[in-house]
Amino acid sequence: MTDTSATLNACIHNMLPDAFLSAQTLPQCCDIKLWLVDPTPMQRRFSQDEILAIQAYPAYWAFCWASGQVLARYILDNPELVRNKRVMDFGAGSGVVAIACVMAGAKKVIACDIDPDARLSCQENAKLNNVEFELHGDLFEFKQDIDLLIAADVLYDKANLPLLDVFLTKAPEVLVADSRVKNFDFPPYQTIGHIDSFTVPDLDELNEFRLVNLYKASRI
Repeated sequence: MTDTSATLNACIHNMLPDAFLSAQTLPQCCDIKLWLVDPTPMQRRFSQDEILAIQAYPAYWAFCWASGQVLARYILDNPELVRNKRVMDFGAGSGVVAIACVMAGAKKVIACDIDPDARLSCQENAKLNNVEFELHGDLFEFKQDIDLLIAADVLYDKANLPLLDVFLTKAPEVLVADSRVKNFDFPPYQTIGHIDSFTVPDLDELNEFRLVNLYKASRI
C-alpha cells in the first residue's frame, strides 16, 4: 500500500476504528476496481456510539452507490456520450463515473467533490485503474468550459434539487442518475432509462432505492 492509500485507509477510521478499505471489483462494471470499505467489519450490530460516529462521518466516498455504478456502466456501454468531450463528474465520491468517462474516451475529465477525503479517494482510485483526471473542490468556483456535466446520487437531500438548474449554467448537457427522488418533474430534464442496481458493498437497501433512474437535459 502506498503512503497516499495508507492515508486514505486511515480516513475510514473516522467512521469506524476497525473499518478498512479493500480493492473491490464492481459487479456491474467489472473493468473498474475501487478502494471501498471492506464489508467484513460492517456485518454486525453497531453500538450507539458507533452509530453516532457513522452519522458524524458517513464516508460516502468509501461506497460505490447504486446510481454511480449504473451511470458508470451506462457510459461504458454508450461511449459516444463522452468521447472527445470535456466532462465533469460532480459529487464524484469514489470517482467511479470519472474513471468510466476516461475509459470511454473523454477528452478531459474533472472529478468535483467538496469533501477533501473524497478527492483523495478519487485520486487513489484513478491510480488503481491506471487513468488520470483533474480534481476540483467547488462547482460554484469552477470556471472552465465543459461539454457535459454528470452527477450520480447527489439529490438525496431535497435542498440539493436547485443544483439541477446550476448544472445547466455550467454545461450545455447534463446527465443525472438518481434513485431517491420520486415523481421527478424538473423540465428540461427527461427520463432516458431505468436500471436495477445496488450499492457496493451491498447495504441491503430497500428495493425502492435499487431502481436507478437516468435523466438528461440540454440547454441547446
